[in-house]
Amino acid sequence: MKVFISGASGLVGGNCLRHFKEMGCDVIGSYFSFATEDTVYYDTLNPAHADNFDVKAFAPDVIVHCGALTHVDYCESHEEESYQKTVQSTINLIALAKECSARMVYISTDYVFDGAAGPYTEDAPVNPISVYARHKLEAEQMVIRELEGALVLRVTNVYGDEVRGKNFIARIIEQCVNKQKLTLKLPYDQYASPANAWDIARAMYLLLRDGKAGIYHIGSTDYLNRVELALRVLSYFPDAEYDLIPMSTADMQQPAPRPLLGGFVKMKFSNEYPDFLFGNVDSYLRSKDFK
Repeated sequence: MKVFISGASGLVGGNCLRHFKEMGCDVIGSYFSFATEDTVYYDTLNPAHADNFDVKAFAPDVIVHCGALTHVDYCESHEEESYQKTVQSTINLIALAKECSARMVYISTDYVFDGAAGPYTEDAPVNPISVYARHKLEAEQMVIRELEGALVLRVTNVYGDEVRGKNFIARIIEQCVNKQKLTLKLPYDQYASPANAWDIARAMYLLLRDGKAGIYHIGSTDYLNRVELALRVLSYFPDAEYDLIPMSTADMQQPAPRPLLGGFVKMKFSNEYPDFLFGNVDSYLRSKDFK
């Protein structure tokens, strides 16, 4: 299997790049704004850029689209930029996939739901309530509509190993290891099912290997709010100094509305792969050496 991964210097893309290589795939990962030693340059908004990796010459069987503008509040006030980096980039990669006769994998989110009745199965009615969410939904629907055999993996609260350590859990770990005092103002009424990016990569590989198509929800064995998530991580650092201030979403006054009861029921994937063992926050933290 020949795979091109857009956004491979990020959390999900980086884990996909590593796992697909380990599974013997011929895989190339790209970056746009943050280079890593094992990625090549590719600008999804400028397919004709002279510095772009020649994807058509590589002739992938699969294009995995992991790049997006994920700052939800920023998107709310920068709607055109959000559209360009989430929707237009996807339009351009769809065209590239058609030229290469490649399948496509799109990484989506539980934000396509309004959060009134989660956790969600794949057939639950969508109702995005923010600019970011509307653009993610538009992009995922376009991928399914335009490309035969396409996969959409919806994920949320992703954590795991990444070069920059930008994810929520990684930032808490870094501050605890560096013995910095944390001040955390977190919503107690936003629930989700955090997923390890490594599990997402492993699940994606199996779905591609077996020729699966359509929408799959990928989660873990956890379902918790942001306060509980932070406390779970902090429990591994008994000497950590922190101020944890639980707040309602309404009191936080975030610019973009959030789905409150988000997250996934991953029954579809688990029914098809009953032997697949998802990790959780505890198993991830137990695997780390915090010295």
